[in-house]
Amino acid sequence: MARRRRPPRPGALADLSPTRIFSQIVVLQLAYYACAAILIIFTALIAGKEISTDLLFSWRSLRGDTTIGWTLGLIWVLNSLTCAVFILLLIARSKLVLDFALTIHLVHLIVTSLYSHAIPTNLFWWALQICSATIMTSLGVWACQWRELRPIKFGGNKAKSDAGRQQANGSTEDDGVGQSRGRGRGRGRDGAGEYEMVGMNEAGESV
Repeated sequence: MARRRRPPRPGALADLSPTRIFSQIVVLQLAYYACAAILIIFTALIAGKEISTDLLFSWRSLRGDTTIGWTLGLIWVLNSLTCAVFILLLIARSKLVLDFALTIHLVHLIVTSLYSHAIPTNLFWWALQICSATIMTSLGVWACQWRELRPIKFGGNKAKSDAGRQQANGSTEDDGVGQSRGRGRGRGRDGAGEYEMVGMNEAGESV
């Protein structure tokens, strides 16, 4: 007898789809390098330095004893802030921010090692990666939690206007009923027959 499979949790397949996760990693990694390249090119043009791919992919350029190294470190820190915005837009789930942030830096480690033909041995580079991952994770988690905890509106203004309109109509009907109680004709509650309400003075005179 075949064992019955447990039904999947709603949304589990969509959240844990390998194709979706892979596409999100690719998009985030491209955005990570694109923003860093823009910042590096802009800074190099202002400083009058030669633009090279080593500034983007080589770990040897990140050194703590040169001005270029500290400038590149500041650029990568700013890039981590920008990447947190992309995580908010593409991921939007606080529990997944740490995984994607570490994946981005892991891929960057692999790309840097392949480009430089060596694993990074510069302590400044490793310290910068830890700082960048920390900033990206903390800011991404805060932004995603802020988005998740935002109140959901279900057409509150329209409901209030409809309620106010119904209340106004109800008060108008009540006024009409109140005026009819003074004097006039009406029908009984059972709908049978008509009655005429007579004032007290008229009733006294008729008696």
